[in-house]
Amino acid sequence: MTKPVTDPNLQSLDARSRDIFRLIVETYLHDGEPLGSRNLSRMLPKQLSPATIRNVMSDLEHLGLIYAPHVSAGRLPTQQGLRFFVDAFMEIGDLSEEERQVIEAQIKAAGKSQSLEHMLTEASQMLSGLSRGAGLVLATKSEAALKHIEFIQLEPRKALAVLVSQNGDVENRVLDLPAGVTASQLVEASNFLNAHIRGRTLAEAKAEMARLKEETRAALDSLSQSLVEQGLAVWAGAGSDAPARLIVRGRANLLENVTAQADIELLRHLFQDLETKEALVQLLELAEDGPGVRIFIGSENKLFSLSGSSLVVAPYRDQDSRIVGALGIIGPTRLNYARIVPMVDYTAQLVGRLLR
Repeated sequence: MTKPVTDPNLQSLDARSRDIFRLIVETYLHDGEPLGSRNLSRMLPKQLSPATIRNVMSDLEHLGLIYAPHVSAGRLPTQQGLRFFVDAFMEIGDLSEEERQVIEAQIKAAGKSQSLEHMLTEASQMLSGLSRGAGLVLATKSEAALKHIEFIQLEPRKALAVLVSQNGDVENRVLDLPAGVTASQLVEASNFLNAHIRGRTLAEAKAEMARLKEETRAALDSLSQSLVEQGLAVWAGAGSDAPARLIVRGRANLLENVTAQADIELLRHLFQDLETKEALVQLLELAEDGPGVRIFIGSENKLFSLSGSSLVVAPYRDQDSRIVGALGIIGPTRLNYARIVPMVDYTAQLVGRLLR
């Protein structure tokens, strides 16, 4: 369904102006080329002279919706024009049943046979392949339910803490041991934790340990109690340094048809942004700012604004409806938004269901 125009400056567009504007944008989204008045006159349902069309295009330029990339060239939509098109004209379709089955089969197969990491990587790869952009999946840490913890002594004052989550992920951390800790105390601390953390997230496990503070004192000696506290704190501390992991697939797609040095430089900025820790936090913030799928075009996207890329992103949730990650597609501003939005939306819902 077509969305209504909301900007009062754009209410003045008559049907002829809208038809011309729509054709300019649709041509750009299809092949990236500017559209001139002569070609427009052949595409419009009603015959208009090139001179009349040029007058209309001049008005659209004045509104900031289109621009001429070169003198005597056709017109391309501005970022404001693309936003207006997405908000006012674009009809969001739905995935076909066949497309839904393909997405579901790939994600479910990865989820059954491998770890959560593999399922999310498959989701990123699939989004890339279907969109010809780069697929992004952000997975926050410490949200998976815990299954098992074990301490393995490496040196008299060092141990390896092994944390296994119920989705199959395994993480290792080296922690410092209090002086005098014995092998039996490592086992005792592991057993106590395993009796209370199974099925809880890290945050929930920490809260449970705080609640059982008196019981912990009664059940364990001081060194074993210290191990219990360190065993949970080592992941909490790591979480502040690396709050999430970003899985990116299909970067090579962004290099297709890029020849100009300026465009290559923009992509270099994008690839650098994708490597930064701040990108993880900001990507999740973008997804959390509103319900459902969000579209960011060019400089609207505070994360990748230097590269002028567009981002379509949606959060996914766990069994408690908490946002635990985000997934989406990044690419040039001429992404096929109408097709990509339902694709991202359905994939995010599917990943969320499989986490429950």
